[in-house]
Order: sequence, then structure tokens, then C-alpha cells
Amino acid sequence: MIRPVARKDLPGLLRLLRWMDQSPERGVLAPEARDLEGLAEELEDGLVLLKEDEVAGYVGLYSFWDGAALEGPLAYREEDLPPLLEAAEERAQGVERLYAFPREENRVLRRVLEEAGFGLLHVTYFFVKRPEGLDYPAPEGVRVEEGFPGAGVYRELYRESEESWALRLRWTDEELEEHFQDPAVHLLVAYLGERPVGLAEVELEGGEASVAYIGVVPEARGKGIGRTLLSEAARLAQRKGADLLRVRAHDHEKGALDLYRNLGFSLEEAVATYAKELKARR
Repeated sequence: MIRPVARKDLPGLLRLLRWMDQSPERGVLAPEARDLEGLAEELEDGLVLLKEDEVAGYVGLYSFWDGAALEGPLAYREEDLPPLLEAAEERAQGVERLYAFPREENRVLRRVLEEAGFGLLHVTYFFVKRPEGLDYPAPEGVRVEEGFPGAGVYRELYRESEESWALRLRWTDEELEEHFQDPAVHLLVAYLGERPVGLAEVELEGGEASVAYIGVVPEARGKGIGRTLLSEAARLAQRKGADLLRVRAHDHEKGALDLYRNLGFSLEEAVATYAKELKARR
């Protein structure tokens, strides 16, 4: 039986999540809390699969980007994954696109998603390193300034440097300005002469700094500008008291992947992004 999660299901759900944590081959986007009170606060629209009144599987659904994202599906047994996925799709009435985020190593769930019509968009690799030891001089004629240059300049720079995602281009001027007014968000812009040619967005939380996005326009690549932006991001992290710098790159961004590895970053995890269009079937 699959039904909405209830408070009495939380101990069983907690056991399921801890079972997932034991191996990266089981990993998928899931609730972060690992205590009953935290789970009760975190869960939004979730379903549990019950067998003999015990939680045998879970799938959650919440708004995300231009559609909805799944937490899971997660189950002890492979044959229980498709029913959970079907139940989540039925619950996603009116949603045009559904996303799922298994770990790269989770071959079982990835196969189930693909058999259900989900397509792989990309694999994102997350790397970490202490921010020390990333001091590199800027190339001649290049300078980096911190601050939001205005919606028009940002949008054009993002459009030129981004190769896969265009979600930020849908944001209004007001949404962009509000985002970069957040004291935890810092934007670094690289200029070649007077022309903006690259940007890096750094988000701070606790003792960590995450480079949420870094990009350089095609005609300015190969000059060391990406390394300069990363160096400035590391300096910013140190000034703000962060002792860990996290970066990410999609599988098609070979230059960024090589850069992070060559600069001593360690691979933390790799997450596959899947999507399925649901509008056509309604």
C-alpha cells in the first residue's frame, strides 16, 4: 500500500534513510534530517510504501524550477521503486516537468528512471578543498570586481557564458537584484579591459563557501580567467571565515573539471539529473 506519510511512519522512514546512507550506490536526493523532530518539520508532500505495516519505501514531491522534484524514490527492494515512481507521477497533477537526482553510482534507480521515460540531462560533480593555496595573479588586462553590475549586464554575461541551463534568464530584474542583495550571496565579475567576460557566484553558509556558478565567455577562455575567478572566490571565502570551498561542474564542462582536479580539489560526490516531460501525457 502506498499512502501519504503520517507521523507514525517517521521511525520507519528514519531507518530507511539511514540504510540509504550506508552506501553511495543507494544515494538519491532525500530528506536531510536524521531525527524524528527534524523529519516532521522537513517533510512536505511525501508518500510511503507499507509492507506489513512497515515502511518499505518513500517518495517525496516538491516545487522546483519549472516543475517539481522528487525526493527518492527510495526503497529496500528494486521492485518497489517503479510503483513509488508511478504514484509520484500521479500526484504531480498539472506539473509539466518532473526531476530526479540519484547519485551517479545508483545504477539501479537510474535504470528504473530511464525505463519510466526519464532522460539524463547531465551529471554534476561536486569538489571540495580548503580555500588556502589558490592565489593566482590575474592575466594582463584582467581585473575582478565584486558586486552586481545590473540586470542587463548580468543577463548578457550569463547568456554568453552558460552552455546548458538558462533558468536565470527567466528571472525578472527585480528577482535578480533581490537575489544579489542577500548578504550570503556574492558576485565576482571579471573584466578584460572594460568588457565583462566572466563571473563567479559565491554563496556562504556556516563555515562553507560554495561556488554556485562560474563561467567565462567563449572568446575569453584559455587565458586563465576562470582560475583567476576561482582564486578570488577563495580569497572571499577566507575573508568571510569559511574553511571549506565547494565547487561544481557538469560532465560536459571538461575544462572546469580538469581545473578543479589540477588545483587539488577532492571529489565529494556526483549527482545525475534526470527529467521527464509530463504535459504531453495529459
